Amino acid sequence: MEKLLLSPPIAFVTYFVFIVLFSMLLSRCAFRPGRRENGDGGTKAYACGEDTYNQSAQPDYSYFFHFAFFFTMAHVAAMMITMVPAVALRTLQVALLYVTGIIAGFAIVLRK
Repeated sequence: MEKLLLSPPIAFVTYFVFIVLFSMLLSRCAFRPGRRENGDGGTKAYACGEDTYNQSAQPDYSYFFHFAFFFTMAHVAAMMITMVPAVALRTLQVALLYVTGIIAGFAIVLRK
């Protein structure tokens, strides 16, 4: 019974059901703002419900995303390469397939 509960599909479904139920429980405690009569700052990012007047103060991370994605892929690829045991040929093939996907991701990011 313990091996069955620890199998990845059963553990995932159990965890997913727990998270959904926990989310539904916490949604009852969440703050729900009423209707706003003045301004629409509550629907804009980084506005915190206030109207925005100074557009230069708005952060823009669109250029940063490509660098962050590149470094994330590089670190995941390095971790994948260092953690794969070299004794089994099958695990090495899976790791090389994964690294090939990372290289394809690099090509996509560097192309833009």
